[in-house]
Amino acid sequence: MLMRIPLLLCAAVMLLLLIAVQAPGRAATARDCGVDNPCRVADGEYRVRFPTGWDGKRQLGAIFYIHGYQGSATAEMKNRAWQRLADRLDVAFVLPDGRNGAWSYPGSPGQERDDFAFFWHLVTDLTTRFPVRRDRLMVSGFSIGGSMVWNLACYQAELFAGFAAIAGAFWDPIPEQCPTVPSFLYHVHGTADLTVPLTGRPIGDRRHQGDVAESLSVLQRQAGLRTVFPTTAPVAGLSCQRQQTNQVFFEICLHSGGHSVQADWIARAWRELSKRRGWD
Repeated sequence: MLMRIPLLLCAAVMLLLLIAVQAPGRAATARDCGVDNPCRVADGEYRVRFPTGWDGKRQLGAIFYIHGYQGSATAEMKNRAWQRLADRLDVAFVLPDGRNGAWSYPGSPGQERDDFAFFWHLVTDLTTRFPVRRDRLMVSGFSIGGSMVWNLACYQAELFAGFAAIAGAFWDPIPEQCPTVPSFLYHVHGTADLTVPLTGRPIGDRRHQGDVAESLSVLQRQAGLRTVFPTTAPVAGLSCQRQQTNQVFFEICLHSGGHSVQADWIARAWRELSKRRGWD
């Protein structure tokens, strides 16, 4: 019995040594997150899906999709439309996780965390952990996620090459001007949207969704563009107003439906951004 104790100690020491020897090889496990397991950063987490058949080495661009209120990266990862989009566009599809299903920005219903810092950390982590190109990132989002996109475009335009918001804009008070101006902004909204109407609406006694045309006018003035906004939508499809210069590209598209999002709208934005940047 006394002889077995040294043997057990020896076995334990050997196991620790083996782990220590293998520790440098843990660099490969930096990618032990993605679809099924979240990638964690200092103040939150995200999930990411890569194109089917990707070799894990070839550099990719990425589309970030910011979920709506009470959504989650876990739930959005089950959406097959996003898997097909990653394959169609040959991009990484990134799903950030909101804190308690929400996003924090000026005027938002809750202030759960500093989401501007969160997205900075997320972009840094993604482009360090995976072979994703830092200069080929687009962020999209729906509803309150779309509002987060507008705020990122206003306060951190340098973080992404393009911004594609769907059914969400600034909340009141709408900023008088933005610290940064995006070079590419795409927005889609339904004229029959009652959840986030084009003209905004009050949320409780103290919060108010902003007017989309007024939101756009902030960026139009700073970019030296006319403050115009489309007023009609076709029975089917989109009706779009495009303004562009050598510096900026703004496209606002309306449809006759309600509060909804389609993968094709995000694909349209990515292809337009790719064309403008010469990525094709």
